[in-house]
Amino acid sequence: MDNRKTAIVTGAAKGIGKAIAERLSGDGFFIIIVDVDAENGSKLAGNMGNEKASFYKCNIQSENEVAGLFAYILKEYKKLDVLVNNAGIIKDNLIHKMPLDDFESVIDVNLKGTWLMCREAAKIMREQKSGRIINISSRAWLGNAGQSNYSASKAGIIGLTRVLALELGKYNVLVNAIAPGLIDTPLTQALTEDVRNKLIQAQPTKTMGKPEDIANAVSFLADEKTQFITGQTIYIDGGKSIGANF
Repeated sequence: MDNRKTAIVTGAAKGIGKAIAERLSGDGFFIIIVDVDAENGSKLAGNMGNEKASFYKCNIQSENEVAGLFAYILKEYKKLDVLVNNAGIIKDNLIHKMPLDDFESVIDVNLKGTWLMCREAAKIMREQKSGRIINISSRAWLGNAGQSNYSASKAGIIGLTRVLALELGKYNVLVNAIAPGLIDTPLTQALTEDVRNKLIQAQPTKTMGKPEDIANAVSFLADEKTQFITGQTIYIDGGKSIGANF
């Protein structure tokens, strides 16, 4: 392996994660695509080329699988420059209708999985005295009806980000979060036209964002020229987090 910078992107097989992986690859990073979707993850790595990316199947809610991933990273690449925690799931329902399993599975993937990835990355980045951790939260951490599990998990990610910024700052490791709003992904495309239009009209910009909008922010935070920013949450939501409805 040469001296190129390395980046892990979780949930990178499609959607926002795919856009992030492609953007960081264009920035010169070697990308480790991490996902449970082996078909699309392997396809993306193949399309990017062996010299630019590899795929590693990993369920991030499993402590053993995450440990195996980072053992592989150290063996093959000797370092880790950037970790992007993008993987997440949604299982929406009003709280009085939500099964415990749906609460626990969302917390396990979105929050525990992110924590496990951060813990292993912190071990490496402390030793090498450099690194960037970028956690993908959501504007939903401010609260969305029907998302008590999802909103709680994304709020937890913001709290985690702030703690890690405090713990790792002296090791030259910067930790930030990005909070996307309404983004044009397969998830939003699956909504009915009426629901989608109502969501768009609730935006100050009257538009949806694109996966590339998130990827651009990740690129900025991952850039070595971006210094002295840590513990922050950047909203990419067309102004929805302002709380204004027009």
